[in-house]
Amino acid sequence: MSVETGATSKSELAYNSIRNRILSGEYAPGHRLVLSRIAEDLAVSVVPVREAIRRLEAEKLLTFERNVGATVAGIDPTEYLYTMQTLSIVESAATALSLPALGAVDLAEAQRINAAMKDCLAQFDPVRFTSLNHDFHEVLYRSCPNPHLLDLVHRGWNRLNALRTSTFNFIPGRAAQSVAEHEELLRLIESRAAPDVVEAAARAHRSATLDAYLSQQKSA
Repeated sequence: MSVETGATSKSELAYNSIRNRILSGEYAPGHRLVLSRIAEDLAVSVVPVREAIRRLEAEKLLTFERNVGATVAGIDPTEYLYTMQTLSIVESAATALSLPALGAVDLAEAQRINAAMKDCLAQFDPVRFTSLNHDFHEVLYRSCPNPHLLDLVHRGWNRLNALRTSTFNFIPGRAAQSVAEHEELLRLIESRAAPDVVEAAARAHRSATLDAYLSQQKSA
């Protein structure tokens, strides 16, 4: 193994370790990272840890201030509001346009994913739950024939990932409701409900997560 490859792998190790701890909630918003301690835990020098910190800062998972150091960033409430409002519109529209192409195989896949989400509730893992949530919705909107609309949906999800991979870290009580709403959405699709009915249900589902987060922020 070359020196460059070894340095790169150590930087990647530090990056993945810190990122996973942020996304899992082990490093909560406002948590200050001590680089020397992280380096000691990972048995590496401080150099690859600094490189990892720079990457995570670029991804907006961390903020860095001179004489303060690296701190775990929280969700930007305004950006989250705008992103969720936009995603609720474009994703629900893409889902409605996908209805003619959704077949039994697609619905069975969505049902399997939602069942996995339900199983995830017992020992709640917000990062896995959010990943499954994305997969569930992708099954429903991926057959949208409008590429421009699909591009907007993908951009919305990418913005959410940049803000915070799992909003369910902050509103874990919303998870069970989300699974139940998925079941209702699938019921509507299977019963061949009108596209505008499915679109309204999909939009209300997305908006409910936003409402739960905003309510949690007000009471915090």
